[in-house]
Amino acid sequence: MLYPQESSSIVTIITLGMPIAGIRKKIKMKIASIDPNDKNIINVIIETPRGSQNKFAYDQELKTFCLRKTLPMGTVFPFDFGFIPKTEAADGDPVDILVIMEEPVYPGCLVRTRLLGILEAEQTEKDGKKVRNDRLVGVSECSVLYKSIRRIEDLNKSMVREIENFFKDYNKHEGKKFKVLDWKGRKAAFRCISARPA
Repeated sequence: MLYPQESSSIVTIITLGMPIAGIRKKIKMKIASIDPNDKNIINVIIETPRGSQNKFAYDQELKTFCLRKTLPMGTVFPFDFGFIPKTEAADGDPVDILVIMEEPVYPGCLVRTRLLGILEAEQTEKDGKKVRNDRLVGVSECSVLYKSIRRIEDLNKSMVREIENFFKDYNKHEGKKFKVLDWKGRKAAFRCISARPA
């Protein structure tokens, strides 16, 4: 449950450097995508917490988080899901990222994240059009349990499969197909961030 003081902090976090554009538009923030004091750390704004059956997205006009959709029964987000400020993916949205940590955080929370790698994937839309829909994966810099994880290879195989299966199921319920192409490391993931316009 979010208390009033927590709700106001969410607005403070998100409205710094407004305006923020909505879905399918570039999000502009003063928060840097990469921590200026530590080039190995990226900043992530969480939209949907781990374990949630609801998918949240930030609405620019309303200046608040809105419920975008509810996933089918039995389907929840396996890890916190968010975006990297000052980035733009191939679909025009900010670059998405799954953040692994012990406990879920609330929507709007800024999480300093250690990038692990990237899941390269091809998504087939309902009309048959194929587009790239790569997903980044990182670990919260505050994590104690996952402190030793520095690469995708450090994750156990069941966790990797869980990530892959989630995106496959998520897209399947929307009438789309998600095909895993490959897993790449930190360098490829950072290239994905730096290759996009700020």
